[in-house]
Amino acid sequence: MSIRAGGGNLVRGAMDKLAFDRELKKLDNFAEAGYFLALHIRFTSPLMFFQTYDQAWIDTYSEKGYVLRDPMTAFAFSRAGWTRWSNPRIPDPFGIFEEAKAHGLKFGATVSTGPILSRTVCSVARSDREFEDHEILTIEVIVKRLHQMVEPTHRLTKAQAEALKLIADGYRHAAAANMLGISESALKVRLAAARERLMARTTAEAIQRAKDFNLL
Repeated sequence: MSIRAGGGNLVRGAMDKLAFDRELKKLDNFAEAGYFLALHIRFTSPLMFFQTYDQAWIDTYSEKGYVLRDPMTAFAFSRAGWTRWSNPRIPDPFGIFEEAKAHGLKFGATVSTGPILSRTVCSVARSDREFEDHEILTIEVIVKRLHQMVEPTHRLTKAQAEALKLIADGYRHAAAANMLGISESALKVRLAAARERLMARTTAEAIQRAKDFNLL
């Protein structure tokens, strides 16, 4: 299965990227029918996500808006820890698990870690058998390690915050630079530094993340 990923350039440096990819490979080895990994979910939006489920299931899940009705969503945001999809104490009133079985996701487990305001959630699936306890515990260790690898920044320099705030307030580059008493090229350097620190691809994305982290 191919990996579908989203998010910015969150893993920086050759060694970090290699280590991150190794952890993803370990996760893939456990999830014979694919996995979903959302790292540092803040206000429903993850900093980075990966999914290797069957494409038909990804499309069905998205088109039917199952994320809002998925029992594992409720589980993941109500506590940190892990559970199997077959847990009889977790109701599935919309029959999502049964529908997933038709796409090869017959057995699964979900791991939730991190604080509620920056939660990481991972679901893994198999088509042949239930996950054993020791396998899920190992997956939990992998997920916690991935969570730590992409820990979001919580600080901007004063210069970066000022530049980002002016753009967020609607000022054009020339006007913002003039207000700060710097050249337009210097302003762009500050904005680029803010994007890098916030692991954002665009200034608009950096502004949103800065707001999410209460940095503006």
